[in-house]
This record gives sequence, structure tokens and C-alpha cells, in this order.
Amino acid sequence: MRWKKLLFWGSALLSVGADQLTKFWVTQNFELRRPPAQPDTWPLIQNVFHFTYVTNDGAAFSLFKDSPLLPWLSFLVCLGLIGLGLFGPRFPQWEQAGYGFLLGGAAGNGIDRIFLGEVIDFLDFRLIQFPVFNIADISINVGLACLIFATWQSSRKGSRKTPTP
Repeated sequence: MRWKKLLFWGSALLSVGADQLTKFWVTQNFELRRPPAQPDTWPLIQNVFHFTYVTNDGAAFSLFKDSPLLPWLSFLVCLGLIGLGLFGPRFPQWEQAGYGFLLGGAAGNGIDRIFLGEVIDFLDFRLIQFPVFNIADISINVGLACLIFATWQSSRKGSRKTPTP
């Protein structure tokens, strides 16, 4: 491991570890009920936020449902990001964190897809009727936010160097 990319590897390991640990906790404490039965749920704040055990055999929000290529797509994304971490240049901190969180999220959901054939979801924001999701999904969104911020930050630095007429 290259220590100059510690933020990349640290954010990847943190996010995949947190994702898999929370999913393990859910599988040990909740019963998976297939439709039409109501899913097993535990309200933390009634009608606002629940832990609800469901599975998803698609990508985000059940996109590409039942696609046999989805596990391979997850694998290829992870492989590309691992290659970037091992052989790519040293990125600024926000980019390292962004790519690391993307890797952790893709790996967390990819592990589920490869070994279970579906992804475990359990975070249920009922107040806004948002689809149930998991820590890996959060990691992917945090990674994208970090990369957007890094792009914005570098464009601001670049515009400061450009002389104004």
C-alpha cells in the first residue's frame, strides 16, 4: 500500500467495513420477509426514520433490476478504482477521499451482489418517502460529493491564476 494515498485506502476500508458490519447486524436482528408480506422494521422515530430490512437486486433505486451483468459491472468498477489507487497518480485530498468512498461503496454492494445475488438495504427515511438504502449507498454519494467539491476547488484555484484584463 502506498502511504501517500492513505486517505484513499482509509476511506475505502472504512466505508466497506462499516457497510458490511451494519448489514451483518441487520441480518442477525431482523427477519427478511418477501413481498407481499410487510418487511421487518424497527422505528427509531415513528414515521420519520426506521431500520427496515429489505433487499434489492438492482442498482440504486432498483435500476437494472434482474440484470445478470450488474455483479460484473460492480466488479469492474472496483477493479478500476483499485487500479487507480495502486498505479494512479497521487491525487489531492478531496479526490483521494472521493475515489476511496466510491470504491468502498461499490465494494460493499458488490460483495452483496456476488455472494447473495442481491443487496441488503435497511435505512428507511419514511418522512420523505425515500427508497430504503444502506451505508454503501451513502459512501457512493459522499464520494461523488467529494469529487464535485474537488473539481469546484480546483476550478477556483485555476481561476485565481488567470489574469483578468
